[in-house]
Formats: sequence, structure tokens, C-alpha cells
Amino acid sequence: MTVVIVGASVAGIRTAQALRMQGFDGDITIIGEEAHLPYDKPPLSKDWLTGETPGPLVTEEQLAALAVDLRLGVRATSLDPRGRVVQTSAGHSVAYTTLVIATGLTPRMLPGVVPPAGVHTIRTADDAVALREALLKRATAVVIGAGFIGAEFASAARRHGCGVSVVEPQPTPMAHLLGDRVGAALAELHARNGVHLHTGVTFDRFETTPDGRVRAVVLGDGRVLAADVVVVGIGASPATRWLESSGVPLSDGVECDDQLRVHGYPDIFAAGDVARWPHALYGHSLRIEHWSNANEHAAVVAAAVVGNPVPAPQVPYVWSDQYGHRIQIIGRPSLGELVSMTGTAEEHLVGVYADGAGAVVGAVVVDDPRRMLQFRKAIMRRAPATELVAAEARPSAR
Repeated sequence: MTVVIVGASVAGIRTAQALRMQGFDGDITIIGEEAHLPYDKPPLSKDWLTGETPGPLVTEEQLAALAVDLRLGVRATSLDPRGRVVQTSAGHSVAYTTLVIATGLTPRMLPGVVPPAGVHTIRTADDAVALREALLKRATAVVIGAGFIGAEFASAARRHGCGVSVVEPQPTPMAHLLGDRVGAALAELHARNGVHLHTGVTFDRFETTPDGRVRAVVLGDGRVLAADVVVVGIGASPATRWLESSGVPLSDGVECDDQLRVHGYPDIFAAGDVARWPHALYGHSLRIEHWSNANEHAAVVAAAVVGNPVPAPQVPYVWSDQYGHRIQIIGRPSLGELVSMTGTAEEHLVGVYADGAGAVVGAVVVDDPRRMLQFRKAIMRRAPATELVAAEARPSAR
């Protein structure tokens, strides 16, 4: 039996490790588009930009122990499910018995815009290295998009002493996920750390130097922001273009069952950011772009492949490091309404979200991992939000 994993991502590497841990002794081939040894993605917008380059996701010794055929610098270009073959950019046909799709995401660029030199997204190690070199020169930076990627880059740029402006079309950053009050509290971190936040305004165009480098960002209201470097952080899309002619069901990701097996293709699985599957805690299909989710998917896929019991899904969890603070989001706050908020983003902020039935569905916690674990348990058992709000009101809750 041969398992082919497309994507040397967290989901891809962890799947190979989980397969070996669960007793799979067949052949494993991993196809990775980048030439680098596999590495974690979250540090790209954090540690990599400040010079603290993390080690690889898996070492050469660990790879040898896994006994995998790792093909780096090779991109999957198409899939033939009937023939059970993946075509690659190297011109090879890679046959499989079981396929795992773990290709992750592709950053979105501004629609209809050809980016000039100096305009970046953050998705690869090469992206992060190029940006770090610009920051070391004390570049003036503009960030388009005030989500986690944009905010983390802004934080790193300020650590380098760079001037930073953040452009966000929403009146309040993160409001679509966390609501206005929590979004405003997190936005205050930017202001307190010297970042100029421009909200409720759209990008219009770039101005360039005679040699074609970006020199300014022009906003929809006519304002002009000087820029030596620009980061576009407006989200990402599932990396599924190579699958479009395969017949595999695609709908903002690869459509899977509760064991991450692709609908209609029992020998194909998807894992990580690219997978859309019915989450047992929510009763509907969803796709989660979280590092923790990729790790959990690996265990699910490995268990399904070898025939072991599949672990239960976990509560979604994501974190972001900004200006020396750790912002943690547990559950899915966007499914409910904010029912309680205490503290500030610099002083142990806690926000609790409840659904229409009054059950807690999500929380935001800053700099308090113990509280985050309490909320995880509460969401799992659908605890009444009033129970948590009462606990937050007690002096002993801190």
C-alpha cells in the first residue's frame, strides 16, 4: 500500500508521523512545493520577521526514521482519481493507493491589481526572509488588512522601529469575527504601539517609482500613504486549483465526510486548511484555518487509513502574538453574540460569546492560558454563558 501526501505542510507531515505511530508500514511519499525542509507556518509573521528563525517542522534524522520519500521543490499539477495518479511539475506520474490532500492555502491578492516590487504576501519562508530584510532597513510599511497576519506583521515592523500604517475597510478591525467591542479593544493595541490605523476606507491603487517599485498606497478617499514595503493580508483561499479537472468535489475547499474522506472517493482524504468537513460540535460543514486543526486532522486521517478508532473533533482554537501579548480565540465567537467583556487588550481581556439558546460558543482571552482552557471545557459541554459570566464577575476569577 502506498500513501501519497500532497503538501509538506503541518497537516501533511503530521499525517505521515501519525500513520507511522498508528502502525502503518507501507510506502509514504510526500510532495512539497517549496525547496525548504518542512516548517511551521505561524512563525512566518512573528519569529521569522524578528530574526528568531525557528527550526524545521521535522529534522533530517526524523525524516529518515519516518522512512518517507520526501520530494521537495515539486508541485502537484493535476490528479487522475480513476487512474490513482498525481501529475507533478517535475513531469512525474506518482501512483497511490491512498491520497491525502494537504495543500493548505494560497494568499489572496488585491483583485485586478498587478503588484509592483515591494508588495508582499506572507505565506512562505522566502516571503518572510524578504520582508525581514526590508524591516532591517527601517522601511516605511503599509499593511492592507487588519486581520491576524496584518496585525502580526505590524507588530514585528514596530519592533524594528519602522513606521507602520494599517488599512482596513471595516470600521472596526475583526468585527466580523469578534464584534465591535472586542474588535475595538484589539485595535487599541495598534494605536498604543505607534501604528496608524486607517479604518472604514478601501485601497484604490499603488504609486510606483520610475524603476517600478512601490512608493505609496492611495486610498479610496484620496489619502496617500508613503510606503517602502506593503503587506497584503486580506485572507487566503484553499489551494485547490490543481484539482479543478479531477472531479473531486470542491466548495471553498475539498468536501469531506466526518473522517475527512473525500465525498465519492474512498481512497482520497483531505487534511488541514484545505479540508471542509461536518464538525460534530456544530452540525454543519466548515473549514478551519488553524494550526491546531491541522494537527488534529492528521490523527483523524491516519486512524481512518489504518482502521483505528477516529478521535473526536476538538474545539477550534487559534492564537496570535501581537506587541508582546498573546490573543487566544477558542470556539467560534461569530456563531454567537458577545455577552460579557472584561479587561482590555493590555490588561487580561476576556470576551464571552453565547448562541441564541444561551450556551457559550466562543471566547477571546488575552494573556491568560488557564482561562482559555476553562472556556474550552465549557464550550465542549455547551455550558450556559451565564455560568461563565458570573464567574468572570467574581473577584476570585482573576
